[in-house]
Amino acid sequence: MTRIVLASASPRRRELLAAAGLDFDVVPADVDEDVPEGTEPLAAARLLAERKARAVAPRVAPDRVVLAADTIVAVERAGRQHLLAKPEDERDAERMLAWLSGTRHQVVTGVCVLCARPGAPAVVGAERTWVTLRRIEPDEVQAYVASGEWRGKAGGYAIQETADRFVTRLEEGGFDNVVGLPVGLTLELLRRAGALVDRGDGGYPAPPSERA
Repeated sequence: MTRIVLASASPRRRELLAAAGLDFDVVPADVDEDVPEGTEPLAAARLLAERKARAVAPRVAPDRVVLAADTIVAVERAGRQHLLAKPEDERDAERMLAWLSGTRHQVVTGVCVLCARPGAPAVVGAERTWVTLRRIEPDEVQAYVASGEWRGKAGGYAIQETADRFVTRLEEGGFDNVVGLPVGLTLELLRRAGALVDRGDGGYPAPPSERA
């Protein structure tokens, strides 16, 4: 297995990748996360994931493979898609939760695998999960924001923590995608990039749900 460099400081992504049985180093990416207005959610997530991977690749040895991911939340308001990244402050988190309350919205994670050698092509994909939230009462919004869980979370909530009580349904993509790293897609992209070695039975390290 080629040594993987995770271009993220997210503890959630580290936990998911480690649980999938992969060894890796961590070199966080620090990039501009703005995208052109009107960019479709799947395209935006792929764009940001590749931007992160390309920012980290020159900083690591050329025989390493960089794995980057970016999660965005997209909600429709007045016939227009709004892309929600991480809230800037408590007021921004309250705004996002108020927008998402009672909605069926998209959570999209883009994943990019990039060999660090110069000129290597990027292998990029994205997974989308439709998340339905019940109505969140104003006092619940205030209490959740006061808890601080919103910090560093796209859309201002963390399904893997106490915000799961607001969620009534997930469709299409998996729970891990909403957390921040679709494990199945990630393993497939690593395979396509040549970063995983076949176990001998045609398989690769399995996601936690498939392990004995």
